[in-house]
Amino acid sequence: MINKRFTLSEANAMLPRLIEDLLRLQALTRQFEDKFQELQKKKALHKHFIHTEDEKDPFFEDESQLEFMRIEVDLFIENFTRQGVLLKMINPGLLDFPAVVDGKEVLICWKQGEERITHYHGWHEGFIGRKKHPEA
Repeated sequence: MINKRFTLSEANAMLPRLIEDLLRLQALTRQFEDKFQELQKKKALHKHFIHTEDEKDPFFEDESQLEFMRIEVDLFIENFTRQGVLLKMINPGLLDFPAVVDGKEVLICWKQGEERITHYHGWHEGFIGRKKHPEA
C-alpha cells in the first residue's frame, strides 16, 4: 500500500471517480453473488440425476465465469489500495483516507450517500468515533 496522506480537498477531489469505481464494484459483486447462488442451485439439482464416469464437468463454464468475476473484484479493490484509499466496506460504500489532523494520524472518512467528505476519526476509533473535520 502507498503511504500517502491526503488533505481534505485532495480526498474530496478524488471522490467522484472513486464513487464511480465503487458503483461498478457493487454491481459486479451483486452479479457475482447472483451467479454463485444460481450455480449452487444447479449443483443441488444435478445431484439428483444419474451420471456417467466420463461425463464432462457440467459446471466448468459457470465456475470459470465466477473465477473471472472474482479476479475483476480483486482488481477493483486493489485499485483503491494503489491510490492509497482504504476500502472499508463495499455495501454500503465506506472509504477512509489516511491524513494528519492537528498533528495526529487519522482517517478522513466517507460513507456512501454523503455528498462530500466532512469527517475523520482515529485509526482505532472507527466510524462510530467520527468527528467534524476542522476544514469542512
